[in-house]
Amino acid sequence: MTKKTVFNFIKTPCGQAKYIELEAKKTLLGKLRLLWFILIASIRDWNIKE
Repeated sequence: MTKKTVFNFIKTPCGQAKYIELEAKKTLLGKLRLLWFILIASIRDWNIKE
């Protein structure tokens, strides 16, 4: 499996698992929730080193 670009912003393993779970939902509400999650998770993981 190749590393997704978004995983440069979402660095924690639990956050990456949640991203994969939310990405599977294809409804409009699911897509909005995914965008909201990416925004919040990338802000929270800003200072975490890889």
